[in-house]
Amino acid sequence: MGQDTLKITTQNSEREIEITLEGRVAGPWVAELNRVWVETAPQLGDRTLSIDLRNVTYADAPGKQLLREIYSQTHARLVASSPWAQYLAEEITQPHAQAI
Repeated sequence: MGQDTLKITTQNSEREIEITLEGRVAGPWVAELNRVWVETAPQLGDRTLSIDLRNVTYADAPGKQLLREIYSQTHARLVASSPWAQYLAEEITQPHAQAI
């Protein structure tokens, strides 16, 4: 996997859908993550959503915004162990005033 790519893996179980992200949530990969989310959302039902951010290396503003939208719709469980992933999880879960 190149430095400028994003690998998206989904795993379904009886209780949870997990989306694992590896790489950069930026540029054209934001649209790809959105496509995966649009396909996955109807399958969620009463299951919880988990988003694994442990191997995310970067997220641009549109990437963070999409993750924020997914989180606001689902209150997903965010998996973050590195300092960067923890920072990203905090960015996603904190309400932000949009700059005008």
